[in-house]
Order: sequence, then structure tokens, then C-alpha cells
Amino acid sequence: MTPRFNSVYGLHIQQFIELKRKLGFKFVGNVKLLLAIDTMATNSGQISPGITKEFADQWVQKRLHEGARNQYKRTTCLAQFSSYLCSIGIQSYVPKLPPVGRSTFIPHIYSPTEINALFVASDQLKMPHSGMTCCLISFPLLIRTLYSTGIRIGEAIDLTDDDVNLNENYLRIRDSKNGKERIVPISGTLAENCRRYLSYRERVPLKKKTPAYFFTKLDGNQLRPASVGTWFRKCLGMADIPYIGRYQGPRVHDLRHTFAVTSLANMAEAGVDLYVSLPILSTYLGHQSIEATNHYVRLTKHIYPDLIKDTNVICQDVFPKYQSHDEDN
Repeated sequence: MTPRFNSVYGLHIQQFIELKRKLGFKFVGNVKLLLAIDTMATNSGQISPGITKEFADQWVQKRLHEGARNQYKRTTCLAQFSSYLCSIGIQSYVPKLPPVGRSTFIPHIYSPTEINALFVASDQLKMPHSGMTCCLISFPLLIRTLYSTGIRIGEAIDLTDDDVNLNENYLRIRDSKNGKERIVPISGTLAENCRRYLSYRERVPLKKKTPAYFFTKLDGNQLRPASVGTWFRKCLGMADIPYIGRYQGPRVHDLRHTFAVTSLANMAEAGVDLYVSLPILSTYLGHQSIEATNHYVRLTKHIYPDLIKDTNVICQDVFPKYQSHDEDN
């Protein structure tokens, strides 16, 4: 539900939000920022229909104890809205984005040996005590699904029974990070594992839930990412994969990175041109842009230096660079 906007920018903020959502963006976090912009405009008595430099300078000023990334996010939100005002003929000041350090985090790419060890460990997990809120009935298949498809953990645990088509072997991702629905084909092996899981799940007296989630706890409730993460760290220990620490990993999400890198490496080894493989992988992963997928090309080049050569030279001009305020952060 969209809140009420009362400032001089109110009507245009509402129209801006409607436009973004029609373009397929969820646009949830930025609505809160736009509400704060609207409140500040009301409190400061703004009368200009466009963003003034003075108002923009006040909004983008770094706040006490605020991190650089949050300041960047606030500034980006105002810049996008101001660009929209300019596009509809209202003169508006577009603030310059502040510098923000690039993340130096490198995800862990699991080796085939590590993947096999994780699968074995997930099959050997045992509950320390009886309880209906445990996710171990779903966990082994969940890990295999994340590795085999590269879908996000949130997308996986949001799958319902209706989203898993084992006749035509595909998953339907309804509520992705970018708010766009997509179809994800699955292998025959994974489909067979899904059927085996369902045969076991049907023997458990689950309470009927609406919607009926595919990956469930013993009580039929939806899995929680925190619980999945706890059991995954147990698997890491059993598989002799060192866990560095929180925010360092290795993480459940690194299964997605491993899928992407492995897919690119396999396509490169099969002789598939990167001009062809990047858009395919980008669509499959549910990325908003090729740039996000290109990150995996660099990882693949680092891990398989002899497999992908001159990657940056090949890919740097595949898609022209342009300045845009339309991306949803």
C-alpha cells in the first residue's frame, strides 16, 4: 500500500512510484526514502515543483553515524526522482552521487569435491532432539536445488507446490528480488530427487497450510533463512570446509555464485560464445542487467585462467555504457 504524500512533490512522487512498479520493480525500500523526502519538503516549506540545489544539498548531507553506503542509497533515490521530474518537463536539480567504496568481498566458489562433501553431510544430519519445527526433512533437497539451479535462498523457500512442475521439469519463481516472475528449468536428476522428497513428505502428517510451501518443516510451516544457515554451517564443519565467520562465509548464497561460475565455465569449454552465454545466464539468474552477470565472468576467468581468455576485452563493449537513474537499488 502506497502512503500519502503531502508536499509540493507529493503528486509526482506518487506517479514516479507507479511508473517504477509498472516497469516491474518492487520499489519498497525507496518508497520509505521518498516518504522521508516528502516529509522534509513539507517541514522545510518547499514551494518549487522541482528539487532545488539547496534542498538536495540538505538531503544528501552525511548524517551522524551514517555509513557511506546508506548515504549513497539516499542520494541515488533523490537523483532518480529528480531525473524523473526533468523527464516530464519540470526543471530539477540532480545531485551528484557521493563516492562509495567498491566491495572487495570475493564469494567462495565450491569445488566439486566440496559440493559432494556438502551433499553427504546434509544427508547425515540428525536432529539433537525431537521437534516438529525442524527443517531437516527438506534440507538435503534444498541444498541440491540451490546448487543445481542457482536460485536465491529466498526464492527457494518461497516456492509452493504449484510452483514446482515435475511433469515438464521447471520451477516458477514468482517473487524474485527484482519483482519479476521467471521460469527456471531443472534437470531430470533434480526432478527425480524432488519426487523422492515428496514421497517422504507425504508420509508425514503435515497440517494443511495455505499456501502449501514445497520446502517445509515437519509441522508444514515455511523454512526460515536463519535456520537454513545454522544447519548449513553444521554441514560445512562435517565437510571439513573452514567457516571464516559472519559476513565472510562460506555462505549458503555462495551456492548461487558457484552455479553461475560453473555454468559459464561449462559453456566456455563447450565453445559457446560469451555474447550468447551472458544474456542466457543473466535471464536464468533473474538479473536486472548484464553488468551483474559480468561479475561472474571475472570470477570464472580468475578460477579458470586458461578457459576464458581476454574476457574483459571481449565483453567490455558488448553493451554500451550509459548513465541511468532507472535502476532499483
